[in-house]
Amino acid sequence: MKTINQLLEERILVIDGAMGTMIQQYKLGEADYRGSRFKDWHIDLKGNNDLLSITQPLIITEIHKQYLEAGADIIETNTFNAQAVSLADYDMSSLATEINLCAAKCARDAVDQFKASDKYDPSRGGPFVAGAIGPMNKTLSMSPDVNNPGFRSVYFDEVAAAYNEQVKALVEGGVDLLLIETIFDTLNAKAAVYAIRKYFSDNNKPMLPVMISGTITDASGRTLSGQTLEAFYTSVMHARPLSIGLNCALGAKEMRSHIEELSHIASCYTSAYPNAGLPNAMGEYDELPQHTAHHIEEWAKEGFVNIVGGCCGTTPPHIAAIAKAVKNIKPRPVPVLDPLPN
Repeated sequence: MKTINQLLEERILVIDGAMGTMIQQYKLGEADYRGSRFKDWHIDLKGNNDLLSITQPLIITEIHKQYLEAGADIIETNTFNAQAVSLADYDMSSLATEINLCAAKCARDAVDQFKASDKYDPSRGGPFVAGAIGPMNKTLSMSPDVNNPGFRSVYFDEVAAAYNEQVKALVEGGVDLLLIETIFDTLNAKAAVYAIRKYFSDNNKPMLPVMISGTITDASGRTLSGQTLEAFYTSVMHARPLSIGLNCALGAKEMRSHIEELSHIASCYTSAYPNAGLPNAMGEYDELPQHTAHHIEEWAKEGFVNIVGGCCGTTPPHIAAIAKAVKNIKPRPVPVLDPLPN
């Protein structure tokens, strides 16, 4: 079986689309989120999508399978908020390890079922499971209190410990790589990088490939914590990631200039998985699969990308259209740039 690095030299790889968008289509109620195990939980659980890997694993596995059948080479575990800090909102911090293990199992089960089906093409290589590590619901760089800029609701060691627990469970669950995604605060991402390195060092294991994906929040071209794209890139490249890229916040049309910039400065593979356009007045996404795919096809032809897919509002039809659009386009050659200092 070819490694992901070998495949990235051969073709543009496709990552899956939105998990939350697909979950919404099942119209699950409070009882569905709770299942029998949490039927008497003292806090409402609807909206805790990560918990569904425990209470509704068949649904999560089915969503993964739909993306694989659409042409995804990489599927992300349903673990965007599955660490102790974010799970505290539901008083479920103690379940972080179990949720990540169950989410990894859902993804692995989907891969196994897909490989056993007549829709699997072994010549393509993969597919791969990426352990999704979200940005957290608290930030290290900014105060939540406008009247007290020095205040922090969380600290680095706490964030790193939460990420370390998540990484441990994802690796033990059998993921192939780790994806630090939707980064709006680079210091949170640094805590995740630190946690990943610490886990593999402490356990004397070779590191899995790490993907890093930030989010540009508006037309200024900056992250929420104020960094330019180049500053963000410079801040995380010490992690020597497999890829660096952008996702969320923007549609493909709005993301184009940022992806072009990143393609020129990154000395690793680049990734891009935009939203299905910008949300409408109801907070929903209207961009059709062929429109998203058209923009991404243009990026591919310009040589901007190595990994493409979709974020909020995208569905298996979006991923199928994207996969078809980039199928015969050569991947971006990784430029040889000045090496980073040791």
